Amino acid sequence: MHALSEDILPVQHISVDQALEHILQCISPLGDETVPLTEALDRVLVEDVISPVDIPPFANAAMDGYAVRAADVAGATPAAPVTLQVIGEVPAGSLPEREITSGSAMRIMTGAPMPIGGDAVVPFEDTDQGRVQVCVYCPVQSGDNVRLAGEDIRKGQVVLTARHVLRPADIGVLAAMGYPTVRVFRRPRVAILATGDELVDVSESVTPGKIRNSNEYTSVALVRRYGGIPLPLGIARDTPESLKEKIQAGLAQGADLFLTSAGVSVGDFDVVKHVLASEGKMIFWQVAIKPGKPLAFGHVHGVPLLGLPGNPVAAVVAFEVFARPAILKLGGRTDWRKPTVMAILDEDVHNSRRRHFMRARVRREADGYHVTTRGSGVQVQGSGILSSLVWANGLLVVPEDVTFLPAGSIAEVWMLDWPEHVF
Repeated sequence: MHALSEDILPVQHISVDQALEHILQCISPLGDETVPLTEALDRVLVEDVISPVDIPPFANAAMDGYAVRAADVAGATPAAPVTLQVIGEVPAGSLPEREITSGSAMRIMTGAPMPIGGDAVVPFEDTDQGRVQVCVYCPVQSGDNVRLAGEDIRKGQVVLTARHVLRPADIGVLAAMGYPTVRVFRRPRVAILATGDELVDVSESVTPGKIRNSNEYTSVALVRRYGGIPLPLGIARDTPESLKEKIQAGLAQGADLFLTSAGVSVGDFDVVKHVLASEGKMIFWQVAIKPGKPLAFGHVHGVPLLGLPGNPVAAVVAFEVFARPAILKLGGRTDWRKPTVMAILDEDVHNSRRRHFMRARVRREADGYHVTTRGSGVQVQGSGILSSLVWANGLLVVPEDVTFLPAGSIAEVWMLDWPEHVF
């Protein structure tokens, strides 16, 4: 094996917070692009969005009824209705042809422009719905059931600010303001490769000594979940030549981030840290985290690289803690906190001197959230038990300075599924 380059700084057991801080300091948001509004969901705005128009652009009826002068019906009651002359009708999408004068009314539909002279709308249900004359049974105040011009959004108003993550309602507002496209940060292109002579692809038969390459497929799904564009590169064998070939393939596809799994520990065949040291600038950590202590981070040909552990669960945990914030920041996000709940522990929990992300299952009960780290008699905390992440809906976070949490304690849980999905 090649000796480690002097560029590698073998810092032992750096803290989770220090490791994440270093990674994020070395990563900047990508450039921008203009995308159709239909493709803008969950993208991050590059600049403030200012409305070029008032919304609504004109005063209009908020419900079906009669446009009236409020003063004309001030004394209306069911016993003594006010009778008005119906002088026309205003369907939505048309313009009123006459003005409302004293003693007159117009039938009007929701969204139709208010006629000049009218200052309120009497709902149909408060009338006899006459077409020549109408009896009004209830009074209205000026402005009742009328949407005023600009009452939602004013022309020149900053409606959405830079770095805002676009939600469905935001897309609707942009459409209402007349924006067919929007400027957003580019989605990061994440090159994904797994390393190891023992790996075969999902479509291949498993022969003695071989296992299927699940890490690549898990990483592809995670990258897509957090807004990245996955560039799966397949399997790199345990040789420098194979790994360098994969790196060149990722560079050729415009990768903004490399994500590897395995090859970053201390074994004789863990070539990732050696090759990456020779191809770029690499810092190699052993992070005080469980599972997932082996972690590599650096730059290869100017592109950031995260080397995740090879054990499937450790790779997922390391992705959530380190790769997820990196991908979100590359895409323009400023907040990468996981959805978190505080839950009551069902059982005692013991911990070593590392920050422990334990697979856990959260449920909602009458007194709040409860959490267990035990799966119906099945061992779920081994770093190679990928199916435990199918069982889990969260990660119980035990701080590095806490060695014991008794049952009944309140503990932090990172939700892998949204809290609304916890039953």
